[in-house]
Amino acid sequence: MFRRTFWFSTGVAAGVWATTKVNRKLRQLTPESLAATAANKALETGARLKDRAVGFALDVRDNMAQREAELGEALGIHEDPALPAPRRHPAIENGRGPSGRSGRLDDTTYSQQKNPYNRNEDH
Repeated sequence: MFRRTFWFSTGVAAGVWATTKVNRKLRQLTPESLAATAANKALETGARLKDRAVGFALDVRDNMAQREAELGEALGIHEDPALPAPRRHPAIENGRGPSGRSGRLDDTTYSQQKNPYNRNEDH
């Protein structure tokens, strides 16, 4: 009698354990769960790539500054820290080109401008 009870309860426990495992696996394989898992993995990968890219950019910037200092020493160029950095002048300021004229057409329209070839003359 005791043996039968032992094996019966062992079978019940094994059945409960197997059912629980199967139900967990089925929940993991639902479309919503797979989508959530994929999204989490993508976010983790993106964060890792961002950290590596930032580290790489900082390394490049440090090496660039070091190389500029080496070149400055080799060429005898020393920047005065009291002076501001040189200002960069954009090629086009306020929508005007180097000639000071705007890129817009004057008062004449396109049809009034003189063209060397008018395709309507041949017809």
